[in-house]
Amino acid sequence: METAIRAAILRIPRGKVATYGQVAEAAGYPRYHRQVAQVLRKSGHGLPWHRVLGAGGQIKCTRDGGFEQRMRLEMEGVRFRGSRVNLTEHQYLFRRLSQHS
Repeated sequence: METAIRAAILRIPRGKVATYGQVAEAAGYPRYHRQVAQVLRKSGHGLPWHRVLGAGGQIKCTRDGGFEQRMRLEMEGVRFRGSRVNLTEHQYLFRRLSQHS
């Protein structure tokens, strides 16, 4: 499961974001959004962790982590409406990878 979640996170391109739930579904584990958060906490280094947000485009990291996440996203051109990312403009829509590649 961890490998699939990491692979899904790596698919999110620069300037785009996805929710924990979207990442879980793209990894083949719908409703496992908490496991996505665990993977990021445990082994988020090397991953574009800042591109993963809570439902509605909300940053879930607190204090310095939340500030860093917002700064990283803004550096990639991601725009916010108040404290939330403008998902209409920046949400990454995963496409299914072929099961028979």
